[in-house]
Amino acid sequence: MGSWAALVGIADAAFWAALLAKMLASAAIVVLASLAVERTGPLVGAMIATLPVSAGPAYVFLALDHDAGFLRDSAVASLPAIAATALFIAAYAGMARRHGVLLSLATALVVWIAAALGLARLGGGLSGAGAATILVILACAAACRGLRKSGPLPARPGRRRDILVRAAIVMGLVVAVVLAGRLAGPAAAGILAFAPVVMVSLAVILHPRIGGTAVATVLVLSLPGLLGFVAALAVLALTAERLGPVLALSLALLTNLGWNGGILLTSRRNHKPSLAPSLETD
Repeated sequence: MGSWAALVGIADAAFWAALLAKMLASAAIVVLASLAVERTGPLVGAMIATLPVSAGPAYVFLALDHDAGFLRDSAVASLPAIAATALFIAAYAGMARRHGVLLSLATALVVWIAAALGLARLGGGLSGAGAATILVILACAAACRGLRKSGPLPARPGRRRDILVRAAIVMGLVVAVVLAGRLAGPAAAGILAFAPVVMVSLAVILHPRIGGTAVATVLVLSLPGLLGFVAALAVLALTAERLGPVLALSLALLTNLGWNGGILLTSRRNHKPSLAPSLETD
């Protein structure tokens, strides 16, 4: 009956009108963020890439469509996707220096899918999934430490079609998340909400323009930012039912912003050159 009711809801015209609005809003947010990435230094770009520019809108729409318990379960279910994203970055960074964008992304996405599904089976609740995710991120950061330096970032003019590609990727994610939430429950919705849409978008657009090594460096620099996602999801899971979705989502966003802002401030104080428009980080 639940699946049948979900299918009936999907057939409703109001559902598709709301979905279209969600797609356009999310695409606008991610396009603006990715444009900002290209106009800043690699560390700033990496911190922007690990803001919830795609997952944030997805979670807002989940909160509008479901209750606080669903939101809590989705937050816990998202943690394996964060760990899988760290493995995605490591796989892409390892491939992109020697291969083209298609092979590099295909390999990284296979790794992401396998890791997300495999880690989701482990369970463990908030504490277990959170601890496992942190360990995976730290391991990937250690493995990719040698990829944090490269040559200067080439500056090339953007093309109008680039924006359309980014928008299409994000709108596709929104459709997948909303439909998954309706049909498959919080686990699928939570995993898809943190699919590496921003990372894929950056790779698709920037790899052919500035080279795989440069893009790999930006993505590797984003690994510490993934820890901010873990903290934000923990806050959301712990507060969604106690404080309600609106306040819980606001606290989660502030947690993510505070973490990434702290990374930037620490870097500015200790390594000022890392904020320049160059890929040199030491």
